[in-house]
Amino acid sequence: MKKNILIFITSLFLVGCSNSDTSNKNPYIPNTNFTVDLNMNLPTYSILKYASNAIYYPNVGVRGIIVFYTGSTYNAFDAACPNQELSDCSTMTIKGINAICACDSKEYNLFTGQGGQQYPMKQYRVEVNGDVLRIYN
Repeated sequence: MKKNILIFITSLFLVGCSNSDTSNKNPYIPNTNFTVDLNMNLPTYSILKYASNAIYYPNVGVRGIIVFYTGSTYNAFDAACPNQELSDCSTMTIKGINAICACDSKEYNLFTGQGGQQYPMKQYRVEVNGDVLRIYN
């Protein structure tokens, strides 16, 4: 009985420690540490109060970040093309609810980060505190 309980607890621990996050396994986008706060009361970021709007924020992450409001949550993705080597063309641009890679013209959905390619967009964490978004890795 004790042995079965120990095996059960050990298996729960191992399952709880598994890492199913594939965004950190992209060979094209290195991990970077950063924290940035965006005050949505400022005119530059105020469009993030409305659903399906996105902004590009440069100089953090690998190629800047794209922040998108889904209507219920905020997503933050690296603007580096997830399926391209870093190059002059590998910074994505915003087109409505999608991000487009200039290298191969592939589009990625800003609701999910998916683009039908091998790797999705690299996603970062977002915390909401009133009208301030904290984005970090």
